[in-house]
Amino acid sequence: MQSSRLPLTLNGTLALFMLVLTTGPCAWSTPKYKVLHAFGAGKDGAGLWSSVLFDRKGNLYGTTSGGGSHGVGTVFKLTPHADGKWTETLLHNFNGNDGGGVFGGLVFGAAGDLYGTTQVGGGSYTYGTVFEMKPSSNGWTFSVIHRFGQKDPANGPYGGVVMDQPGNLYGVGGWAFELSPGSEGWKESLLHAFDCQHGDGCGALARPIPDAAGNLYGTTEHGGNQRCGGGCGTVYEVQHMTDGTWKETLLHDFYTFRGDGAGPGVGALVIDSAGNLYGSTDGGGSTGYGTVFKLTPGTDGHWKETILHNFAGDANGGFAAAGVVRDQAGNLYGTTIAGGSAQCGCGVVYKLAPAGNGKWKYTVLHRFTGYDGAEPDANLILDRKGNIYGTTATGGAGGFGVAFEITP
Repeated sequence: MQSSRLPLTLNGTLALFMLVLTTGPCAWSTPKYKVLHAFGAGKDGAGLWSSVLFDRKGNLYGTTSGGGSHGVGTVFKLTPHADGKWTETLLHNFNGNDGGGVFGGLVFGAAGDLYGTTQVGGGSYTYGTVFEMKPSSNGWTFSVIHRFGQKDPANGPYGGVVMDQPGNLYGVGGWAFELSPGSEGWKESLLHAFDCQHGDGCGALARPIPDAAGNLYGTTEHGGNQRCGGGCGTVYEVQHMTDGTWKETLLHDFYTFRGDGAGPGVGALVIDSAGNLYGSTDGGGSTGYGTVFKLTPGTDGHWKETILHNFAGDANGGFAAAGVVRDQAGNLYGTTIAGGSAQCGCGVVYKLAPAGNGKWKYTVLHRFTGYDGAEPDANLILDRKGNIYGTTATGGAGGFGVAFEITP
């Protein structure tokens, strides 16, 4: 699982390659897929393993894991124009001392600041950073607000951070952690250790999501029961207790029954108004190519899992590590990193629509063919009109990934 994710080195050497430059079939009768920007030209960023983010003006923001002036990643902005074209602006080039390897997405603060994480780098520290970017009339000001040192067990955050209403940041690495702003800077608190001990999960890649009470939900790629090598992964809750402490509860242990999913990957969960959780797995299921699942809370405190879809690794996609997003009608949207077009198996964008009687209708919205992008491995986002936006890690005209739009 996740065998196609590429290792990063601080000199930015990415083992990417150009894929088949053909146009493949799409499930829509009139597909409206558009590449907003193809990465890889000049000092551009390279390798988009994270989602993009809208501001109030309709601009998109994102990160790359490599490329840029120093080869270790960038923060970028994509601006739309009246003629339908988009232009890219590089807001920051990482240099290793301020971090590198930006695999997680960004989040906005109340004042329009951007926050994110790097998995490696950080000056004399080598275990990643949390950074802030503040807008000003002269552009954006970059600062590192936390450096993970060798003795900081929360090091190596992969999936970025999430912010609560008071302005605290939460993320996961070896631990679930909290960063709280104060007059003397940001203070780190360690909430829970993911250590694979006693059935606990480990390998927490996806950023956690909060509920209305401030509790955090997320997944681990490994740990839990040992039916898979190293464990098949878990879904967890880290609950904020009334005395200020935090308590972890495992909501689901993957591969608890034959055909269950295994290895939830980098995509964040999504929660609906009833408290149900939705996500996807990179493996397992009836064919071994992954699943889309739903977890429903019960009155007895236990959670019931329902498999909504099994991937087969064929033209309809396989290995769904990127999670799902949900629209107001209850439809789910996601990507697979493989399957799809027979030319290259570069992945798909899909939709799951509730069809009554507990059934869900699966539709492929786009099959990647290489030139239009390949290996989408991050959560999609939706705008108010229902348009879909996402990224691919590789492919495109430059070979280093694309940002794309799908218009229904």
